[in-house]
Amino acid sequence: MKHAIALCIATLAAITSAHAEVELSFYGGAQSAPASDVNVRGDDEIPNGDFSVGWEGRSAEAPVYYGIRATRWETDRFGYGIDFTHNKVYPKDGGLPDGYSVLEFTDGLNTLTVNAYRRWSSALGEMTPYVGGGIGVSLPHVEVTTDSSETFGYQMTGPAATWIAGATYPINDQWSVFGEYKGTFSSNTADLETGATLETDIVTNAVNFGVSFNF
Repeated sequence: MKHAIALCIATLAAITSAHAEVELSFYGGAQSAPASDVNVRGDDEIPNGDFSVGWEGRSAEAPVYYGIRATRWETDRFGYGIDFTHNKVYPKDGGLPDGYSVLEFTDGLNTLTVNAYRRWSSALGEMTPYVGGGIGVSLPHVEVTTDSSETFGYQMTGPAATWIAGATYPINDQWSVFGEYKGTFSSNTADLETGATLETDIVTNAVNFGVSFNF
């Protein structure tokens, strides 16, 4: 977690240190996730093995799905920045194997990534399409409860990546609105309370709507 905070601070300092167009964006939307394989190993006190979990996002339920993004546009076309996304996944009803009462990342399957962006002028008036992508880290709140143990807390669990495509539309000189598709991948190796490990790779898909402030 300390490394992620240091990365965030260093990137924010680079974004705002010189004269350039800087954009702060805030977004929410509808986020989902397909099923993923789960591997648990390392302790006889919890059910070990390989199994699949079907996930759902429940984006509007507290804590809600959201994201925050800071972008520095070096030119009219190219920019870079950081993006924090509070993804989350719940197991579908009846989706856990025997011995597990909770297995979820609902106070965040959080990802922090450093992204690059490309935008274009278009034939659609002032609407500006863009694409982006980046890599970073996964910082989920790990919640695993079995018949004999409970794990509950934030961890840095592995690498993450994101890919984005959308369009923005100006309201005035400083404010704009945008809509986009955003996908994330996170490879998670979580430490459980008993000393065992839980591994799962999770992909999320989201349709976002947000607002940006430019300065």
